[in-house]
Amino acid sequence: PPPPSPLIVGPGDDAAVFAPERGALQVLTTDALVEGIHFDRRFSSLADVGYRAIAVNVSDVAAMGAHPEYVLLSLVLPAGWTIDDLDALLDGALEAASEYRVAVAGGNVSRSPGPLVVDATATGSVRPRKLLRRDGGRPGDALYVTGTIGAAAAGLGWLRANGPTDAQSHAAANLVRRYLRPVARVRMGMLLGRNKAASACMDLSDGLADAVRQVAEASGTGALIDAAALPIDPAARDWFTEHGLDPVRAALTGGDDYELLFAVPRRFRGRLRHVQRAARGLQVTRIGELTAERTIRMMRDGVEVALPEGYSHF
Repeated sequence: PPPPSPLIVGPGDDAAVFAPERGALQVLTTDALVEGIHFDRRFSSLADVGYRAIAVNVSDVAAMGAHPEYVLLSLVLPAGWTIDDLDALLDGALEAASEYRVAVAGGNVSRSPGPLVVDATATGSVRPRKLLRRDGGRPGDALYVTGTIGAAAAGLGWLRANGPTDAQSHAAANLVRRYLRPVARVRMGMLLGRNKAASACMDLSDGLADAVRQVAEASGTGALIDAAALPIDPAARDWFTEHGLDPVRAALTGGDDYELLFAVPRRFRGRLRHVQRAARGLQVTRIGELTAERTIRMMRDGVEVALPEGYSHF
């Protein structure tokens, strides 16, 4: 696609050059997808991998309340790759770039003796007073999450159990789609930042349980989550139950949801209502609150229990 006017030098030179927005902070993030760790070629197409590489980085920018602008794409390709393979990967990446209105400003291609690695860097901009961080929560702030949780984990489970065959039901197809093509909540992140409705925010890459813990620890608080309030995707709940898994634990610890977890002080609840009206029907659910006692707990069936750990890379 043609580059936007602030991109002065795009692909083809030693580096990209862009003119930053006057008075705005620059937000930068990077995330690498490694074959066998973050995706499985048995059921993730190359277009899916390219799409995901962009979406997960855009999600990080959205969690900061920023407007995503540019992406750098670094490809480390194994032996035996063809031009058709490269085209398929880039088709998915450019589809996501178009959907989220970010420009691919450049990147790099290298050979690898090992697995496929797709490393993306995304940049965005945000006004200083509208920046969202993880460490701004305070005791008493309510915790909210967008959308539903658990669908991506159930979708990955379905793929592992059934392989790359087409899902036979609409519910299963939706679970698989939620895993293969994550949705970055860009509009919601920007609305929360612009309206100064949230004191802290984080996206759910490694599961809701991990995000709750990260926000609470960064904010110097504890957290109490209401298990009955968790917006678990109905189809995911059914899949977990059918396969002998605890739906609450599976939805809390399964990654790849890419929803937003955010904290809202009591005095900002009116601002949140305005954000919800502007969010075009996106579901927002209150799931608990930050606490002065620095423990991470969950209320379930009238009993306080420890919140499960989220996904850990190491």
